[in-house]
Parts: sequence; C-alpha cells; structure tokens
Amino acid sequence: MKNNLSASYHSVVHQILRERRTSHHFSDEDIPESLIENAVESVRWAPNHYLTEPWRVYLLGPEVKNQIISLNKEILEGSKGEKAAEIKAARWKEIPGWLLVNCIKSEDELRQVEDYAACCCGIQNLMLSFWADGVGVKWTTGEVTRDPRLAQIVGFNTEQENVVGLLWFGVAKGVAEQKRKPIDHYFFRVP
Repeated sequence: MKNNLSASYHSVVHQILRERRTSHHFSDEDIPESLIENAVESVRWAPNHYLTEPWRVYLLGPEVKNQIISLNKEILEGSKGEKAAEIKAARWKEIPGWLLVNCIKSEDELRQVEDYAACCCGIQNLMLSFWADGVGVKWTTGEVTRDPRLAQIVGFNTEQENVVGLLWFGVAKGVAEQKRKPIDHYFFRVP
C-alpha cells in the first residue's frame, strides 16, 4: 500500500498512539502558551460531519479554576463529606493547566450525536498533540461538569453548549503502566 507518509513519520504516529496515557499528577512547571495553542489548534483538524466544527475550547485561568474547585468542594461535601472534599480540593489546586471543551448543541438529534463524536475526536487530537510535546492530560467528566453553575462560572450558555470534558494538563509526574485487551477481544471479521 502506497501513501505519502514517510516510514519514520508513520512509526512516530503509532508510537504516540500507543504510549499516550492519562496523567494524574503534574509538576508545577509552566507550559508555554505556544504548546497550548498548538494543541488547541489540533482540535479543528478532527473529523466532523459537514464541517460543523462544533467545539468550543476554554482555557481556564486561576480565578475560574478556584471557583470550579470551590463548586466541586461544595458538591463533594454534600455527597462524600467535608474531609473528602478538602482532600480533592487540595489535589485540584495542584493541577497547573485547565481546559474546558464544549459542544455546540443542535436541535437535530443525529447531528448532535455526530457533533459530540467530533468533539471527542478533537479532544483525542489535543491529547495526542500535548503528549507529542511532553505534556500529560487527564480528561474528566465528573459531577462538577454536569452542574449548571459551571456554565455561570465559565461564562457559556447551557442552551447553546454542553460540556464534553474538563481537561487537566501539565508536565506529568510519572507515566502509569496500562494493560489493554488483545485485538481479538473487539475485532471481528464479518463475511
């Protein structure tokens, strides 16, 4: 099979796909703005039906980050208690970079599903771009991302956008080992 990709480029792509891991702990090292913009720019190259480009990406600064941490703490105090909420708040304060990725809502149910899938592809592009530049990412969809007060804090309209994920990023402290099921677990040849 012939294509325009060089063998070295091909192997780098496969290496990044296989080595990327979710990062849970980050150093406090600053990420250059150019790397953040490059990763966010990679979102627009994700496949999206009819080129709807349904994503909205918000880089969250310290003020908004602290408001989200307070909101999450309030949520957790009610469900898991004050101590668990304090522990989570302390951990979240250590996370250096925060992005929120939303999807534009559509009244067409099929379009909404396709657009959500496109946003997920965009997040994967972003995560792989960051990983290629030595930046780890965690994609989370915890309860705080479903709370309507998040929209007020960030400044988006829930009538027009829904949250796809909150992405934490930074220089990863360690890379977790991860086992994956073999290909025959999910790949079927159908005549």
